[in-house]
Amino acid sequence: MNLTDTLKNIVPFPPEELHDIASHFKKETFGKNQNLVTEGQICTKLYFIEQGAGRSFYLKEDGKEITQWFFTEGKFMSSIESFFQQIPSIYYLEMLEDSVAYSITRENLDRLFEKYPNMERFGRLLSTEMLTRVVNKLNALQFQTAKERYEYMLTEFPDISTRVPLGYIASYLGMTQETLSRIRRNDSKKT
Repeated sequence: MNLTDTLKNIVPFPPEELHDIASHFKKETFGKNQNLVTEGQICTKLYFIEQGAGRSFYLKEDGKEITQWFFTEGKFMSSIESFFQQIPSIYYLEMLEDSVAYSITRENLDRLFEKYPNMERFGRLLSTEMLTRVVNKLNALQFQTAKERYEYMLTEFPDISTRVPLGYIASYLGMTQETLSRIRRNDSKKT
């Protein structure tokens, strides 16, 4: 799904507003494993992924990477707290595939919020959707079995298991790679 279709699906922008809003986004291409933000940097852009996949992750004290979130086509990607509060990020943003994205700076986004009430509504609805998804993930981690968390992930990211390393998925789900492999093996026996 492209940027303008995604914007229209959330808020029915008039064509002239939509054209102006889209003109503030800059098309960018990224290589596989390219970092967009590293820990300690201020995230200055919000990205819309048109093609490809990315993730946010943090490093534990022992150097182990813990995946916080995946981002795929038709989704917005950022270190949200860093982007909106303009504070150093505790996360890394990394592209997991060669990707095409559209980016907008915080300053340009704020200008669009001021200029168009529909854009402010878009921001509110997008924030609500993102918050709901984060709460759902927290609930899954706290209250679901490992198998239920895996099934939840497949509803959020249906094709992610064929696109990213299993270690990233295991850390996203809060389980070991061995547990994830066992779940996947048992699922494949049932089909």
